[in-house]
Amino acid sequence: QAQPVESGGGLAQAGGSLTLSCTASGRTFSMYDMGWLRQAPDKDREFVAAISVSGGATYYGDSVKGRFTISRGSTENTITLQMSSLKPEDTAVYSCACVVPDGIRWFVAENACWGRGTQVTVSS
Repeated sequence: QAQPVESGGGLAQAGGSLTLSCTASGRTFSMYDMGWLRQAPDKDREFVAAISVSGGATYYGDSVKGRFTISRGSTENTITLQMSSLKPEDTAVYSCACVVPDGIRWFVAENACWGRGTQVTVSS
């Protein structure tokens, strides 16, 4: 699979909003559930959100429920992550990936379908 490409990261104040976008091949978006992961320098990689192939089911990590929204735009082969009520703890590199569920946990389906990420920094 072609590597997904993320965009939209940047600086925000606590309580502010940012929207991230992910683009990949049509094959990728029609074949896999897609998700967002994040990694801060002092934390383990964390699951943020996932969306089914159909877009009819979404899932969120506990730390972002009620604040982040994932959506799928099939015609543009894009996935977005709308982030609001941002907290300094949300500071991380956010990456988009093909994901597979295992119970309530999510895993990257393959390394080739895992983007390099975009930096999100939230100031207090």
